[in-house]
Amino acid sequence: MSEQELQQRIRLELGRGPVRLWRNNVGALRDERGRLVTYGLCKGSSDLIGLSQVVIGPEHLGQTLAVFSALEVKTTKGRIREEQEKFLQLVQQLGGRGGVVRSVEEARRLLGGSGGISA
Repeated sequence: MSEQELQQRIRLELGRGPVRLWRNNVGALRDERGRLVTYGLCKGSSDLIGLSQVVIGPEHLGQTLAVFSALEVKTTKGRIREEQEKFLQLVQQLGGRGGVVRSVEEARRLLGGSGGISA
């Protein structure tokens, strides 16, 4: 299975209910005037980004919050670049869910199972 096919399967299978996932294309191109236009979240940002619903404890009186999620999708032989690793480390340091996934099941575990994520 290609990386693109795996990304699509993960997004379609897991990106609903308490989790929302979006494809994050990152790159640059020149517009009709020759100006460089960059797109995507930032260099090194993950293939799939999203929000995972979290119900937290009494200090927030039952509020439901969203946690930023970042999934770097790779095939079994795919390798992560340094800027991708740094992005995932930042997401994790700031309390988000981030990691490299090589299957739908790995993505499910990273996002906290099939349902919502409890903190």
